Amino acid sequence: MLIVSKTSFVKLVFFEYKIIYDIIILIIFYSIFMDFPDILSKISNQKKASTSKMKVEDLFWSSKVESKTAKIWMNSDLTLWVYWEKKEDWVLIGLVNDIFLDAIKSSASDIHIEPNDKNINIRFRVDGNFINYKIIDIWMKDSIIARVKIMAYLRIDEHRLPQDGKIAYKLFWWKQIDMRISIIPTIYWEKCVIRLLKKDDKPPELKDLWIMPYNMVKIKKHLKDNYWMILAVWPTWSGKSTTLFSLISQYNPKDENISTLEDPVEYRIPWVNHTQINPAIDFTFARWLRSLLRQDPDIIMVWEVRDEETAKLAVEASITWHIVFSTIHTNSATHTIQRLVNLWVDPLLITSSLRMIISQRLARKLCTNCKVKYKASDKIRDYIVWKVWKYIKNKDEILLYKAHEDWCSACNWTWYNWRVWLYEVLEMTDKLEALILKNSSRLQLEIQAVWDWMVTIKDDWLLKVILWETSLEEILSVLGT
Repeated sequence: MLIVSKTSFVKLVFFEYKIIYDIIILIIFYSIFMDFPDILSKISNQKKASTSKMKVEDLFWSSKVESKTAKIWMNSDLTLWVYWEKKEDWVLIGLVNDIFLDAIKSSASDIHIEPNDKNINIRFRVDGNFINYKIIDIWMKDSIIARVKIMAYLRIDEHRLPQDGKIAYKLFWWKQIDMRISIIPTIYWEKCVIRLLKKDDKPPELKDLWIMPYNMVKIKKHLKDNYWMILAVWPTWSGKSTTLFSLISQYNPKDENISTLEDPVEYRIPWVNHTQINPAIDFTFARWLRSLLRQDPDIIMVWEVRDEETAKLAVEASITWHIVFSTIHTNSATHTIQRLVNLWVDPLLITSSLRMIISQRLARKLCTNCKVKYKASDKIRDYIVWKVWKYIKNKDEILLYKAHEDWCSACNWTWYNWRVWLYEVLEMTDKLEALILKNSSRLQLEIQAVWDWMVTIKDDWLLKVILWETSLEEILSVLGT
């Protein structure tokens, strides 16, 4: 009888299990080694298939990452490591991203990429004025314009004709900036202008738009009416759409059927029906208006009155018990009436529908750190008192502000920070309606409007200067003498 000690038995069992463990490891390694060529071929085939199925969208974002944080970073135009197979493009993509981000950081409204015979000049339009941003070597002109074209889904092989497009530029955390692209050929190369349009969920309040009390009373009075048409007028990029959305925000969209037609959609207000026009499929303002009137609307906002058909439909909609907001490009409130007549709108319909015209302009606001106080000269004081005497208490001594010689980093060394609104609100009266029906001149209409207590836009800017919001020099550069 064989007697084995406990220690020897344990060692024997351990040795046998170790042999089995080694055999299993050898089998696994052998199977991997034998199947390694097949694995390589499968990886190669999958890579080829994914490359052949790649779309243009794959150049800008990816949604194949499982982590929530990774999705946030991948779903952005700023992510460069998705281009790991094309490292030679990192410099170009990073350069274009830097241009976009610096423009957004500077609160620029437009980016101008302008080539010449020696280099590429890049400028930003900030608060209405140009700021020189960067000068780039001329050899990069093809790459920069091609990158913008790819992002805007434009033809990169077309260099002879103008092209227009749009970019939905994705930032981190699902933030997005809309960009409108315009490219035209020049003798040096193609010039590109990019307009930045921020998407906001909430428009500013009326009290934040520097509307003076004498104008605020008129606006709030007509917001209580059951039907009419309000027009916001002045040139491009004067804040007309911001004013209209601030007016619309005074209504409760849960109690009203509010519909807007825009190009592009800037604000996204909950419970408001926003629509984007598409001229490529003949979806225009006029066609939308005809269809919308069958949607039982209460409040309608038309982005812009551009032609005769849109003007007539907007006027007729306001007469048939609808509230209509819209914009039109004219130089003053009284010019708007003549513009509607030139669009072949019957003066009788104008007097029946139009209740208020808001003419406005944007001026740069003085930086609170750079502005300095000074006493107005006798000539300037006499002019201010003569124009707006009824709004001034102390007429003997008027203090104004101007930009200091030394600027600061708070305003990006420009003496100004953000903008201030200048307004001219024309309210329809019986005497004005009589003049319109007589086809009176613009001067006659303006004189009557002033007699009816309309404060002209130049008087409004004088009051903004007295309130130390802006300077005389800035107003003169915006409105002239």
